[in-house]
Amino acid sequence: MPRLRTAAAAMAALTALTAAAACSQKGSGGAGGSGDAKNAKVAFLMPDIASTRYEMYDAPLFKAKMKQLCPGCTVLYQNAGADASKQQQQAGSVLAQGVKAIVIDPVDSAAAASIVRTAQAQKVAVIAYDRPIPAIKADYYVSFDNEKIGALIAQSLVDHLKQANAKGGILEVNGSPTDAAAGLIKKGIHSAVDNSGLKLLAEYDTPGWEPAKAQDWVSGQISKFNGQIAGVVAANDGTGGGAIAAFKAAGDPVPPVTGNDAELAAAQRIIAGDQYNTISKPIKIVAEAAADVANEFLQGKPPAGQTTLFNTPSQLFTPTVVTQQNIAKVLLGPGGALKVSDVCTPTYAAACAKLGIK
Repeated sequence: MPRLRTAAAAMAALTALTAAAACSQKGSGGAGGSGDAKNAKVAFLMPDIASTRYEMYDAPLFKAKMKQLCPGCTVLYQNAGADASKQQQQAGSVLAQGVKAIVIDPVDSAAAASIVRTAQAQKVAVIAYDRPIPAIKADYYVSFDNEKIGALIAQSLVDHLKQANAKGGILEVNGSPTDAAAGLIKKGIHSAVDNSGLKLLAEYDTPGWEPAKAQDWVSGQISKFNGQIAGVVAANDGTGGGAIAAFKAAGDPVPPVTGNDAELAAAQRIIAGDQYNTISKPIKIVAEAAADVANEFLQGKPPAGQTTLFNTPSQLFTPTVVTQQNIAKVLLGPGGALKVSDVCTPTYAAACAKLGIK
């Protein structure tokens, strides 16, 4: 029943999106060149607030780069709060306001296809950001390589478990079933786990990437596979944090748990020994790349992709696995995404000192 209600809501939002787009008198000017590109509006539509990255990093970094590239341009930032229907409405709103390009990290990759169609009908370029839109050809896609992310975090865990002669199997906590990027991460995870010789005890697709749902599921698996869980492959830091919370709530030792996104809380968990790894994919890289691409579309100069994914010209960056062994250099060193002062708070000061982090 929840899926039926979601579908109905999405259809209603789609109708509103189409109507709002039809009302726009500015959208027909194209993605660049034919209007006043120096004073254009660009939409930056992000998917949720469950991950802190969008509010803290992606949006500010994108806005700053756009300001540098196009001082007269306006960025219309919206966050859908994990609501696909709300994102449809936000897309309709920015189209009605006359945006010349839309950068979108979709809540629901399938539902986002309608946003692409409506925008492109008005010659507004759509740049998929972080998460692809497989059902339709967007104008461009900018991301880290999500399949490689899955393979890297899982292989790192597998190697660690084998080196430690760990006994038992693996739980797999995937991302949202409506997120195509989560599907790529899941594919990468299986490429490492399936041939590892370690048993996959169970796996779960986490609705909306919500840490609380990941925690609830892992709690059930702890009861089911009591004493048999050697490690957990979690697709991002939020779901990894949920898994860790489940073991702590059960009073069980926390096994090695993976993550992805290099969030501040994850860095602290790694330093404390609660989380085994995460992925460094500096948001500055993708946020600024998306701004560069958007600006090129505004200028009427669609950029060529470095590769193609889902029939879309794409630029995919290579991520880096982070563990206790390299966290000081990768995340906290010169140019790193995090500051020592923010990570090594009094609670984590002793753990930081033990790793030589100052």
